[in-house]
Amino acid sequence: MPPHASQPHRINLRQKASLAPLFLNSGLGSRQMRPACHFARRTLFQISPRLLICAHRRCLLTLAIETSCDDTCVAILERHKNRSATLHFNSKITSDNRPYGGVYPIVAHESHQQNIAALVKRALSNLPAASQSQADEGKEDTMVITDESGRSVRKKLDFVSVTRGPGARASLISGVDFAKGFAVALNIPLVAINHMQAHALTPRLLAALEKQNMENAETIPTDPPFPFLTLLVSGGHTMLVHSKDLCDHEIIANTTDIAIGDMLDKSARDILPQILLDSAPCVMYGPLLENYAFPNNEGDGERFSTHHAKELSENSYGWKVNSPYARSGPRGKSSNQESFSFSGIGSSAKRIADGNTNVDEAERRLLAREVMRVSFEHLASRVLLALEKAEIKHVRTLVVSGGVASNQYLKFIFRTLLDDNGYSYIRLIFPPPKYCTDNAAMIAWTGIEMFEAGWRTDLSAMAIRKWSIDPASEDGGILGIGGWLKTEALR
Repeated sequence: MPPHASQPHRINLRQKASLAPLFLNSGLGSRQMRPACHFARRTLFQISPRLLICAHRRCLLTLAIETSCDDTCVAILERHKNRSATLHFNSKITSDNRPYGGVYPIVAHESHQQNIAALVKRALSNLPAASQSQADEGKEDTMVITDESGRSVRKKLDFVSVTRGPGARASLISGVDFAKGFAVALNIPLVAINHMQAHALTPRLLAALEKQNMENAETIPTDPPFPFLTLLVSGGHTMLVHSKDLCDHEIIANTTDIAIGDMLDKSARDILPQILLDSAPCVMYGPLLENYAFPNNEGDGERFSTHHAKELSENSYGWKVNSPYARSGPRGKSSNQESFSFSGIGSSAKRIADGNTNVDEAERRLLAREVMRVSFEHLASRVLLALEKAEIKHVRTLVVSGGVASNQYLKFIFRTLLDDNGYSYIRLIFPPPKYCTDNAAMIAWTGIEMFEAGWRTDLSAMAIRKWSIDPASEDGGILGIGGWLKTEALR
């Protein structure tokens, strides 16, 4: 780490005066000179972290950008003094990959380039308004916005949050480069976020949002507190993580082949009638598979009973979807216990679907249910094995996040198996569907937690295709990569 990373540069009054001509007001609707002392206050994150602590005992306000895959996402999040939060803006635009049957990197990259600027412009119009006294006095924590409704004075952003990785590098570059330019234009810090860390912290965001109408209440504890277990299940990742601290997430189990979300999407293409696939709004077919397996709102409320789940493993069609590692393999028992595998489930689904040209709708629905049941029980089995470990016995919360976490059948299987195996005390947290899939709100919240801990990102930082969240990994985890700047934590 360079010297300036641990000891932020301090400038004297003569230096402050020499820097005054360089200052441009951050208001988007005007440009004007300000005294040198104002410039010094605006760049406290580079000058004096102790002063920064005092300056930010008010709310924290960030704009966040997420472009790790095919969703262009922008959010504005405000964290209040008591740690409650208000989400002022949260929107996304997804590239149309339907002609390709899956995410097409070039199309996703072009979609980010086409939409990110317009989405950020919309977001800025939703910045909270400055108080009348702030507007009258032209305080440094305000900025001028000019949009279709005219010119208005808003609260100034404290920093920009952006997803740095992991993900599709071309997509990530779109967001990272835009965020760098935006941070420079407004002369505010940049905080580049690990996408998987943000998924793990999503429940802490939701707990803060639930208290957004309690801005004047006493300080709200961050929930869930560390440590807790995190199961990250999406189209690109499947991993069970022991979340010990903000930047310390030990990976307990990972997939050896394909991610569960990717497998479900591909299985849906093999199982579902073509007419349904053609009418789908996007190529993420997993939700469509769930709706097809449990039609007519059959799954709402208490649709899944233990009896119903047992019926799924018994059919008269003569085929079976085998559980991963059902037989001992060359990798050995201990290795199997610490890994996921979904390629075999997908291969079974394809073999069964392709091997019967006369398959009827009832058999298709049963196959859809079987694929999900076997997959979700496989996920749960690794959680149960982890809970037996001495170092995890004190954990009381399991967070299930990522796109697959929105599946209602997954929730039923996990709660049932935990209760049946003596773990009824484990609290299960499933974020609402709109926060399970990629979104900028979770990037904003993680940015706030990292900013409070004193972490900033150097403008030379690059997008990263692979980036672990485990400090014991080859790249050193969240803090192991280059580009971090450290100041004192906000207290």
